[in-house]
Amino acid sequence: MMRRFLIYLSKARWAQRAIPRLWFIKRASRRFVAGETPEEAIKAIQELNKCGILATLDHLGENTTNAEESLDATETILADLDDIHQSRLRANVSIKLTQIGLNISKPLCESNLKRILEKARFYGNFVRIDMEDSSTADRILELYGQMRDMGMKNVGVVLQSYLYRSDSDLSNLIKRGAKVRLVKGAYREPPSQAYPRKVDVDAHFDNLTRRLIDGALAYKAEPVSADGRIPPMAAIATHDEARIDFARTYASQVGLPTSALEFQMLYGIRRDLQESLVTAGHPVRVYVPYGTAWYPYLMRRMAERPANLWFVTRHIFKP
Repeated sequence: MMRRFLIYLSKARWAQRAIPRLWFIKRASRRFVAGETPEEAIKAIQELNKCGILATLDHLGENTTNAEESLDATETILADLDDIHQSRLRANVSIKLTQIGLNISKPLCESNLKRILEKARFYGNFVRIDMEDSSTADRILELYGQMRDMGMKNVGVVLQSYLYRSDSDLSNLIKRGAKVRLVKGAYREPPSQAYPRKVDVDAHFDNLTRRLIDGALAYKAEPVSADGRIPPMAAIATHDEARIDFARTYASQVGLPTSALEFQMLYGIRRDLQESLVTAGHPVRVYVPYGTAWYPYLMRRMAERPANLWFVTRHIFKP
């Protein structure tokens, strides 16, 4: 019930206007968001890099409503790629296609995406296309495929284990040798589209993890690049230690090198776990979000994990 309510708040227009103005909500966002400016995000990534942790930079925002907004978002992402190059960060970028025009027009989104990928390719960098709610999945995967067909090999995509369709989607992506980030999923979905029970989401996550590792082994997938920007084929994004242990154990059993299995986590959560995985030889990449459009992101983080909500509640009024 609480999860559904928080996801509702993340999307409700009235809530997006009113709730971020509350001082304690903005303070809570500092736990999960690196800041509102590129400079703050760069500083956060530099600190991660000092610890041997890689990053994926995300300028927050989604569901733009007109071409001008989508073009502005595209320019910001292009500037992020410039900043990563100039600051010599061990980082790439993550983007949402609804931020660059997916719900406005496909040609507009395709044009913006191509510009971003071309800039990233110029710098030898990589772009991860985030998965959004299930209504966008077909269009996201179609545009991903189009970019690959155009020769853009520096692009990857995300699958969510709570969606039933991810089983067949992964089969198609493995055939292409796609670089896949596997997550559980943080949007509100009907039972017709997604597993409603956590135990089933976890079981599907493990099954997809096994198949993704098998795919990486079959393709003799390369490890993370020396500069940390190009991830390996298999990226497991979770803070769930049982899911991490399953992935590590299975990869060891089938002989996938530790450097070819990347773990991804969220900014502000489980630095201890991140550092222990780095020590064990795995590439670890932290999702570093920034920007003024932090409210929907914050609500989804609190919705997906009760511990996050408890942490925020406990620390809001702490000096």
